[in-house]
Amino acid sequence: MNRAKAFFPSSLPFPLELAHGGDGKTLGLGSDRALSAFLKSLGAPHPLQPIATAAPFDLRNNFDSGERQRRQVQELVNHTQRLLQLSERARDDFFWRKTRTGSTEDWVSSTKPFKDDLWDEVIGRFPKASEPINPRTRSIEFKASSRTSNSLLTRPSATPSPSDGERDGVRGWTAYDVTLDVWPDVFAWGVLLVPKDLTPGERRPVVVCQHGLEGLPMDTIDDDPKRSGYPYYKAFAARLAERGFITFAPHNPYRGHDDFRVLQRKANPLKKSLFSVILAQHDRILDWLSGLPFVDPQHICFYGLSYGGKTAMRVPSLLDRYCLSICSADFNEWIRKNVTVDSSYSYLYTGEYEMVEFNLGHTFNYAELAALIAPRPFMVERGHNDGVAPDEWVAYEFAKVRRLYDTLGIGDRTAIEFFNGPHTINGVGTFEFLHKHLNWPKPK
Repeated sequence: MNRAKAFFPSSLPFPLELAHGGDGKTLGLGSDRALSAFLKSLGAPHPLQPIATAAPFDLRNNFDSGERQRRQVQELVNHTQRLLQLSERARDDFFWRKTRTGSTEDWVSSTKPFKDDLWDEVIGRFPKASEPINPRTRSIEFKASSRTSNSLLTRPSATPSPSDGERDGVRGWTAYDVTLDVWPDVFAWGVLLVPKDLTPGERRPVVVCQHGLEGLPMDTIDDDPKRSGYPYYKAFAARLAERGFITFAPHNPYRGHDDFRVLQRKANPLKKSLFSVILAQHDRILDWLSGLPFVDPQHICFYGLSYGGKTAMRVPSLLDRYCLSICSADFNEWIRKNVTVDSSYSYLYTGEYEMVEFNLGHTFNYAELAALIAPRPFMVERGHNDGVAPDEWVAYEFAKVRRLYDTLGIGDRTAIEFFNGPHTINGVGTFEFLHKHLNWPKPK
């Protein structure tokens, strides 16, 4: 009660009052003492009267309170659906008409205020990491791979050995668990894969491979087809490491069913969100990766599936040190997916109630988020049978991205790959995209 009083001026005409029984005991709902205090605050200091013996009754004929409530709810639905129809025009006024496309330099400078708006007003910005980075690493043993010789994967070593490096055109790698401190009681964690054919002094590009909802870093690495994560991830972090990329698979805290959604609910009244934390964790990950002697800090990129695809839209749009972003199995007409009542694809019909973000409909759909990644390369990976959305929604939203990149004269820096498949990593066009824009040779 004292904390609550601190939020109100002392001149408040109806001072806050705690109604309680004798010895501070709790009173029941609607107690006489609470009702008297409430009436007094309304300027009606009359004593409470006992209920009349004859209870009041409604004199209206054929009145149906349930039907009235249904009409009121329908009015609210009609209003929000109309806002959905008008939201694209609102985003045009908010974003596209205030940006400049004369050159990539014009674009970068004119979008800077929008990045600040996205971070401060939509996602929520926490202070940068306050703790020393304090990296802790340990090597990880792997069982025999279904695709690659056991000797290539399981022998951890402090320094990758070129003699272990490549066999039959497939590079071996060493895996390390990594934890990094961010704030008190908050840390970043992930798994680093380092190809074994690194030569002394060599620096290589890094692909940050992000898991999806309820996932773990190992899901992006384990290539056992019997594992629950394999049908979605296809061990894409391991496949990229076999191609010579350094990969890092971070853990994002969207796990535990409703546990993480409770964190989202606690963050929202503070004008924050789950991605407020994720952004700070990834900023710290970039600090650490950039300082590794075998990493090319100018070529650290992001590739995420599903909820990792949501991360691919929000984190690289604000952290410029990610030189490239690939959104897999998530790119969408995002506002429609969150708001529409006319499609089974809508989040209104799922249990993922944490998806809504403040005023996003009037500010940033996925095309606008991708625009904040420009002029850095950006790609979408999309399976025709992915239940996240229909192809038509995805293609419609991506058309705006294509137009922007073409207008800026950098059309070769964006791509979309449609493939016959479900909610999964395809690893064909995206791998080509990575080799091209990270300037890393394809495998033999």
